[in-house]
Amino acid sequence: MTRTLDLNCDMGESFGAWTMGDDAEMLKIVTTANIACGFHAGDPAVMARTIGLARDAGVAIGAHPSFMDLYGFGRRRISGERPEDLEAQLVYQIAAMRGMAEIAGHRMTHVKTHGALGNMAAVDADLAALCVRAVKSVDPKLTYVSLPYSETYAAAEKAGLPVACEIYADRSYTDAGELTPRTQPGAVIHDIAQSTDQVLEMVLNGHIPTTGGKRLPVEPATLCIHGDTAGAVEIARNLRTNLEANDVTIAPFNTPGKDPA
Repeated sequence: MTRTLDLNCDMGESFGAWTMGDDAEMLKIVTTANIACGFHAGDPAVMARTIGLARDAGVAIGAHPSFMDLYGFGRRRISGERPEDLEAQLVYQIAAMRGMAEIAGHRMTHVKTHGALGNMAAVDADLAALCVRAVKSVDPKLTYVSLPYSETYAAAEKAGLPVACEIYADRSYTDAGELTPRTQPGAVIHDIAQSTDQVLEMVLNGHIPTTGGKRLPVEPATLCIHGDTAGAVEIARNLRTNLEANDVTIAPFNTPGKDPA
């Protein structure tokens, strides 16, 4: 049985004179790029450059919005924001990326929330609904990339947004199907063999292995590889090779540069 899977990577996370990740090399391997919008990383020049690189590589692009948290790389949990203010911040980031993509001639196809914002929304129904409203208000055709077993997945489906189920190559999972918090041991998987085994279990056998020994059903559309993980390009190349060796076709869940169906 032939399966199709998208490989996505969070990128465009350099800022000014500071460089993070090897985006040019990663774009030779992945099929979708989630580009930082300037609130946790990235800046207008980096956004434009990354969009252009993705366009030339035939890689689909999406916005990767976050809390306004450059200092903490968007991984600090922020509370106390008025909901309408946070929603406006998300709309601002998504609309900026969408506009820059159109100018570059490479239409944006999706949105994936970053870091603490994504993790908090995954378990908070009100925050999930806010994130979904922000995406839908910019363009209801945009696909929402979301973890399975999450409030964001449920909110996107309820709102009628297209949803792409995302799994992770370099993160472990709790028995509830959530990503293990980075503050806990074993949250980030650094061993390539372990990462590959986990991915093949999810893609070929349709189950998420959890830290508690459970196997949760999953039908993944896209696999995330973090661009800031040590050895990310090598991990991505190894994963793609192993997936293709197991008759998995690597292709974007949305056609690059085209309006999602």
